[in-house]
Amino acid sequence: MLPAVKTLGLIGGTTWHSTVEYYRALNERINARLGGLSSARLILYSVNFQELQPPADPAGWARVAEVLGDIARRLEQAGAECLVICANTPHGVADQVQARIGIPLLHIADPTAEAIVQARLERVALLGTRPTMEQAFFTSRLAARGVAALVPDEADRVFLHSTILAELGRGVFRPETREAYVRIIEGLVARGAQGVILGCTEIPLLVRPGDCSVPTFDTTALHVGAAVDFALG
Repeated sequence: MLPAVKTLGLIGGTTWHSTVEYYRALNERINARLGGLSSARLILYSVNFQELQPPADPAGWARVAEVLGDIARRLEQAGAECLVICANTPHGVADQVQARIGIPLLHIADPTAEAIVQARLERVALLGTRPTMEQAFFTSRLAARGVAALVPDEADRVFLHSTILAELGRGVFRPETREAYVRIIEGLVARGAQGVILGCTEIPLLVRPGDCSVPTFDTTALHVGAAVDFALG
C-alpha cells in the first residue's frame, strides 16, 4: 500500500531560480523519506516576477495581495492541501492571502524561528530585500519566539536589495558580491549576531555555510522541511 502524501500548492517564479531549488529539494526529501520512485505531489503556479516585484507603496502591496490571493484560491480549487509561497518577500501579504483560502499557508518565518530556537540562539542577523528587513512580517514572528533580529544599516540594506533584484534574481552570482555579503554578515556578528538568516531564497545560492563565522539559517531549506513534514504528516 502506497503511503498517503498530501498535495502541496506552490506559488513560485519569485524568482524562478529559487523555485527550481524548492522543486528539487521537495522531491529529494520526499524520496529520501519514502524511497523507491517516490516524489512530491505538487501543483505549481509560477508567476511573472516582472509583474510582482517588491512594491514601494501600500497600493502596490494591496495589488500583490489580490494577485497572490487569487492564485492561492486557484491552487486550493485544483486540490492543494496547503500553500507554500516560494520566496520571503511575498510573505508581506501572507496574512491577507491566508484569509482568502481554507487551507493552511506555511509561513516561511515559522520554521526559521523554530530552527533558531532549537539552536539556542537569541540574536541573529537578518539579510533579505528591504521589505523583509524593514517590515514586521518576518521579524515579528521571530520576536514571538524570543529571537531578536539585527539588520544592516541603511547603505547595506540598499546594497542587498539592489543586488538581489539586479544580480541574484537574474541568476548572476559574482564572487565580489559574495565577499560584500560576508562583510555585511561579519559586521552584524561584531554587533552581537550569533547566527544569520539568509532571508531571501536566492541568498543561499550565493552565500554558503562555510563562508560565515556563525551558523546560517537557509530559509529555503527550512521552508521545504516544513512542507515535507506537512505532506507526510
